[in-house]
Amino acid sequence: MDKQLIHQFIVNALAEDVGDGDHTSLSTIEAGTQGKAQLLVKDTGILAGVELAEEIFYVVDPNFKLEIFLKDGAEVKPKDVAFTVTGDAQNILKAERLVLNCMQRMSGIATKTNEIVDLLKGTNTKVLDTRKTTPGLRYLEKWAVRIGGGVNHRIGLYDMILIKDNHVDYSGGIRQAIENANAYLEQTGKKLAIEIEVRNLDELEQVLQTGKVNRILLDNFSFDNLRQAVSMIEGRYITEASGGITIDNIRDYADCGVDYVSVGALTHSVKSLDLSLKAVKL
Repeated sequence: MDKQLIHQFIVNALAEDVGDGDHTSLSTIEAGTQGKAQLLVKDTGILAGVELAEEIFYVVDPNFKLEIFLKDGAEVKPKDVAFTVTGDAQNILKAERLVLNCMQRMSGIATKTNEIVDLLKGTNTKVLDTRKTTPGLRYLEKWAVRIGGGVNHRIGLYDMILIKDNHVDYSGGIRQAIENANAYLEQTGKKLAIEIEVRNLDELEQVLQTGKVNRILLDNFSFDNLRQAVSMIEGRYITEASGGITIDNIRDYADCGVDYVSVGALTHSVKSLDLSLKAVKL
């Protein structure tokens, strides 16, 4: 966990939610009232965000006492209790919504990822996330993918060169795009992997003739063409398939022999896991 990044996220999120005060709690609960609450699971899936919830509570009030029963990655079912928090009641309610918003979304992502990981068992293919994330929440969403058993692709535009169709078209073709990328790395001294997207077997042949890449992204290939492409690459480069991949067909893509399948829906189209934070008697 990147504690500096997480701390800044929590501070910003609390400022957005709390503003100049939680006036409902301030007006209804006597200052100094002690309380206890439990994180109650109301769904079936994979739990994620427990470690983040600890950080949120301690930023809100370092005097909170947490008792953790279920860790990130645990399989959960309705009526499971993930943890309890004890401390100032006003502060528990100040942290409540941020904890739930984060944990519900992260758990939904981890659950969907784990479902896909199970579908890929018996193959050598791993599932990748993408940059199709919620602005400001990318770190949390990619963290949830890892908790669910998936693999993170590049974090942003800065940690890998991924030459996609628009880059190829703007730069004047496959070979020119690859040559430009390698020249850039030499000029800047940066150590970045290069991945290139190809749309058909002709473009793949151009990449194989040019070389100087680390990974080839096979986008929207038919199963027959994908199998042929994997055969053409012959283990020389890491292979990734993308485009139109769903729960229903992901195993078919894996059976074509690719190293990775990337699924944007892991982070852009998931159902949050139903969780709640309920007061309990001390």
